[in-house]
Amino acid sequence: MRALAILPVLILASLLAGCGEKVAPPAPQTITLYDNVTVHFTPEDPERFDSPFASARDNGRVMATFREMPAGYGPVSITAVLRVRPIRADIRNMVDRWDRAGHIRLIKPGMAPVEIVKFMTAYGGAIEHEVDVSHLAPLLTGHCEFELFIDTWVTPAWTVDLELVVAPRHQANTPAWVEGLWFPEEGLTAVAPEVSQTITVPEGTRRTALYVLVSGHCTDGRDADEFITKDNVVLVDGVEAHRWRPWRDDCGELRAMNPYCARWSDGSWSSDYSRSNWCPSDVVEPEVFELELTPGEHTISYRIEDIRPEDEDGKGYWRLSGHLAGWR
Repeated sequence: MRALAILPVLILASLLAGCGEKVAPPAPQTITLYDNVTVHFTPEDPERFDSPFASARDNGRVMATFREMPAGYGPVSITAVLRVRPIRADIRNMVDRWDRAGHIRLIKPGMAPVEIVKFMTAYGGAIEHEVDVSHLAPLLTGHCEFELFIDTWVTPAWTVDLELVVAPRHQANTPAWVEGLWFPEEGLTAVAPEVSQTITVPEGTRRTALYVLVSGHCTDGRDADEFITKDNVVLVDGVEAHRWRPWRDDCGELRAMNPYCARWSDGSWSSDYSRSNWCPSDVVEPEVFELELTPGEHTISYRIEDIRPEDEDGKGYWRLSGHLAGWR
């Protein structure tokens, strides 16, 4: 694979530079994970859109693949390039015109899955985003399994491309290790108020940072937990370390990306409303919390307070993942 050539090129450039030779930096390398892959919901024929490079799970709403990645990297930046396109039903309509939650996650043995990119589709529009995932370099090596998910209920719904662009850089800021902490499985959402994971921080670790990707939703279009902010709490060994309220109040700036959003009788647009850390057509950036963890065993917990309980109309829920990075 072309991706396997990245490491030798970087090593050669490093050796020549050490000998005093002026060497042009290697060109960025592109690793394609998904290429025009169809996400759908087809219970009667879930393998309908399978290919040699991606196979369906969850009736087509999850498309899985794997890659053999380079064995290791020098100082590099890694950019995930995501493109999501709605599939047209006819000249005026898309098959799926709604804003849908989505993600690409990495699965490695012995830890919770790690969310590489978390996003929301547009209201029937195409999106393209570049996301810096350089801190995940320690995990993007060897055998890697990936799952692409979009919460659609129609078929065929969306096509997706995802590439990793690996480029050398002069200053190294790559963690020595990364550990997946939580990715609740039920419906790919967190419906319980708290999740926890116990890990062992290696000797020699001088800095640790927690990356949290979280967004609040509801099942019936009422306020909580989508349109009412809630306290999110990070706990270390049972002691509160950080408290914050995930929120986005700039969604109106993205209205042009949402061609099928509704305009209500009061003149407002459905794409414009402020929400619990997400906007239609945009990615959800990780919130990064510095944690002062000494080497040894620690329990990292995440609590969402006052999640709306289920009633006859619906419930509130949160899509959550978290991973911990450590530097030596």
